[in-house]
Amino acid sequence: MTTSSNVLQRPVSPKWVLLIAILLPGMGQVLNNAPKRGFYMACFMIILGLITFNLAQPQISMIGKLAGGIFIYAISVLDAYYWAKYRMEVFVKSNP
Repeated sequence: MTTSSNVLQRPVSPKWVLLIAILLPGMGQVLNNAPKRGFYMACFMIILGLITFNLAQPQISMIGKLAGGIFIYAISVLDAYYWAKYRMEVFVKSNP
């Protein structure tokens, strides 16, 4: 019995990817089969967070001090959601 290697596995729902990306930074990209991208996002989040934390004035709030990391976090969440949505659309179109 032969199995078809062209059968695509159903991707994770974009809503689940969004939820997981919000709770675990970088894991949304891992669910989208882009683990390197998730690793890079997590690294840049930490690095930019540390840079802005060390460069911020003492009277700046903690949110302001971590603004660089929060910015990359927001981008990574949106990126994971949009890629999951794209992957789901491609799957639905290719499997009527």
